[in-house]
Amino acid sequence: MENYFSGYRCSICKREFDPSQVQYTCPYDGGNLDVLFDYDAIRHRYAMDDITSRVNYSLWRYSPLLPVNDPGLPPSPLGNAGWTPVFQPQQLKAALGLSDLWVKDEGRNPTASFKDRASAVVLARAMEIHADITVTASTGNAGAALAGMAAATSQKAVILAPRTAPPAKIAQLMVYHAHVILVDGNYDDAFDLSINASREFGWYCRNTGFNPFTAEGKKTAAFEIWENVLSGLNLSQQPLNIFVSVGDGNIISGLHKGFKDLEALGWLDKMPRLFGVQSSGSAAIANAFQAGTEEITPVKADTIADSISVNLPRDGVRAVRAARETGGSYLVVEDAEILQAIADLGRNGIFAEPAGAACLAGLKKAIKDGMTTPCDPVLLVVTGSGLKDIRSAVKAVGEAPVIEPTLNALKNLLEKM
Repeated sequence: MENYFSGYRCSICKREFDPSQVQYTCPYDGGNLDVLFDYDAIRHRYAMDDITSRVNYSLWRYSPLLPVNDPGLPPSPLGNAGWTPVFQPQQLKAALGLSDLWVKDEGRNPTASFKDRASAVVLARAMEIHADITVTASTGNAGAALAGMAAATSQKAVILAPRTAPPAKIAQLMVYHAHVILVDGNYDDAFDLSINASREFGWYCRNTGFNPFTAEGKKTAAFEIWENVLSGLNLSQQPLNIFVSVGDGNIISGLHKGFKDLEALGWLDKMPRLFGVQSSGSAAIANAFQAGTEEITPVKADTIADSISVNLPRDGVRAVRAARETGGSYLVVEDAEILQAIADLGRNGIFAEPAGAACLAGLKKAIKDGMTTPCDPVLLVVTGSGLKDIRSAVKAVGEAPVIEPTLNALKNLLEKM
């Protein structure tokens, strides 16, 4: 298969490396690595129609723009990640007073979160380099994505998760028969331990914001937005405004990378504006953005949105740039606003976990603060399914009433509703 992966560039010092020189981060300053491509060769070989006419409805339809080859496996979670649906919820659009609104539901991925995109690409890379065991730190979603895909392809996975992760997420890890180890600490503790373990035992490390292939998987959502939404928009006036929750920063930086790839190929008419949404209990990147700096100061994370609860974001610099370089911004929302957003999305048939619903809470704030107008086209990226965190769902909508199994009891209840 043709592959146009040509090397890496450090996002901090801008040094470039051949594919064989480095594996994770810059050896000089620890900066995140951007994957480089031979765009001239891609343009010479492919036109836009060569990509958009494909019948492979997964992230592998974009294989010429990925640094790994499509493993060509039979249908499995690894082969079916991506190509998630985009909805146009009319009730929500009217309630927000917007002319155009889309919701991209990443909860429809094989293990029910955006993280499947990264794990698909990372595991394909693990197969290419003949890695025996892949390890990751996770509050649940990244681990589930790795565990599910490893199980489907007979690969071995080790997941280090905080013991405070939602039980539903831990159960998912266990069902996939990964080697699950709960850490008596937070996500950052698990992250550091997983890196040390990968060095000690020679395991391949999937960690978000550490392995450069994670952002390459996540950028495929940008390709789908380009193909399914941007291609039908008249963007002569307003660019598409994309709202997405942010924890360690890798999803928003991955989206930015995808759009930059398309721009480099001459296939993108107008760069979307990227808006990152963080919980007030975990807002290190938003703090840096508002201060006009790229220096990320750690916080003591405390939020109901466990998937974006991070003390020290590992992809913070690129996440700040994703908003700044596209004319977007960062919004900080309270947990109560996130819970309300879960209920609001549910009224429109979309079941989101707290981190997934945070994008709507951020959009509401952006509308209130005048950051986006009713005429701006808007897309929300819901990053994970509400089935990941049932406890938060119950907090958002309350418990169901219990009645005796009689018609009178039902009538009495209906009169009170």
